[in-house]
Amino acid sequence: MNLTRNPALIDQLAASYALGTLRGGARRRFEELARTHASVRAAALIWQGRMASVTELQAQQAPSPAVWKRIENLVQADKQARAMQAARQAPVVGAGGGWWASLGLWRGASAAGAMAAVVAVVTGLNLNTALNGQVQELSARLAATPEIRYVAVLADDKAAPAVLVTYDPKHSQLQLKHVGQFHTGPDKSLQLWALPQGGGPKSLGVLGEGTVIRLPAGSSDVNNVPALALSLEPRGGVPAGSGPSGPVLFKGALLQTAL
Repeated sequence: MNLTRNPALIDQLAASYALGTLRGGARRRFEELARTHASVRAAALIWQGRMASVTELQAQQAPSPAVWKRIENLVQADKQARAMQAARQAPVVGAGGGWWASLGLWRGASAAGAMAAVVAVVTGLNLNTALNGQVQELSARLAATPEIRYVAVLADDKAAPAVLVTYDPKHSQLQLKHVGQFHTGPDKSLQLWALPQGGGPKSLGVLGEGTVIRLPAGSSDVNNVPALALSLEPRGGVPAGSGPSGPVLFKGALLQTAL
């Protein structure tokens, strides 16, 4: 079976690899494939990035005073409900107490029950408000989550990966993440090029400082583009229409993905 022709299986194995559930010989075989196939390498890097960012979805934080107050209200409501239940189960007062004492007992139990109901309603409203806030926050985070449509692993002439490139059509953005150890000098810049099937290279932007770089790009900049390349240029890059003037250090196939 040719694993590289089965993107769905590659994605599944990459997810298991990132989670740590792919073990033993299967894990070693997957690592061997990743070293020789850009698509497998890209899937592994994407899933490792996803797993690394999972903890960012919900940061740890101390409970607010309002949360503790709601817990206290719930405890009090439970105590009052138990008191009402005990009152209902108490034996009827004999003739010595009279019906008036019995009426007072039931009035007290009814008041406790009413208070418990009010506390429960208020607590429920507070919890519902907090839940709605969490849902809205999660929706906003999901809206900001990139939609990865294209991916490329740019490697040197020895197939050592240097830069992971992903394209997000939802935000019209290319993201480049350094995964190698290459560093440009103070008077040099890396410039990203699209290598279309026909015509010369098209500049997609000059990389700035940092491990992760984002460049604006439209779908027309990457559609039907089979490969990307990074060239070493003078500081600030060269004009877009001139083509690379320095050496092409890294290149790789641009693959459409369903990740």
